[in-house]
Amino acid sequence: MMKESPFTDLPQNDVELTPDKVKDEKEGGPTFHCDLCDAEIVYTIAQAFLPGLSTACVDNTTGDVFQSPGSAAAEIRKEMVEYLMQRSETFVAESVVLDDGLEVQASDHPYDIIAYLIDEFATTKRNLFSRVSEWLLSDKREDKTDDFSQEIEINGFWSIDKREAIVQTLLKNVDLKNEFHCDMKFYSADELAQHVPTCKYRSMTCQNEGCYAKYSISQMENHDSVCPYKMIPCEQKC
Repeated sequence: MMKESPFTDLPQNDVELTPDKVKDEKEGGPTFHCDLCDAEIVYTIAQAFLPGLSTACVDNTTGDVFQSPGSAAAEIRKEMVEYLMQRSETFVAESVVLDDGLEVQASDHPYDIIAYLIDEFATTKRNLFSRVSEWLLSDKREDKTDDFSQEIEINGFWSIDKREAIVQTLLKNVDLKNEFHCDMKFYSADELAQHVPTCKYRSMTCQNEGCYAKYSISQMENHDSVCPYKMIPCEQKC
């Protein structure tokens, strides 16, 4: 007999949570923004959303006889997106003050910043039962979190395209060096249309047979140099 999943009450719908696009505040300034971002970093960050949401849901409902991770997922997902948007707008990447008062240099890489904010959000969702060290360090917690993360992905509760749309907005807030998104602005739609085909952040798929990796055109040489599917000519010319 098939064992019933403890997460069967996970909603089936993948609601729209894409944030509003940022508007240019300068009157008379360029109002057409290029929204292209580095495809690889966007995908990588989007993948980190699922374990973050899973952890928040599991910790928030541990010991609760009335709620399960699945029943709380929709509301916590909404809170998570709002939290990331707000914190990404105010987060200062230069330093992080630790609990013991020591100040250390923080990474300014967008993935590290957003991953930190995801962990920070998950921590805020711990209830009284999940705050004890025995639970936080337990294998049971890790197993439940992993299982629920897989359930979310299989269920289609939060599709990759919806997550990537959110990441693109977050990148504009935390990518202070403009290394992973295009910050070009234009005065007309025609100017923007002319820019997009030549933008270094336009997405492409690896041309090596068997590889389906997506990345920005600017990363083509870097990917090609490490692609495991690349055919390398024999040095003996055989």
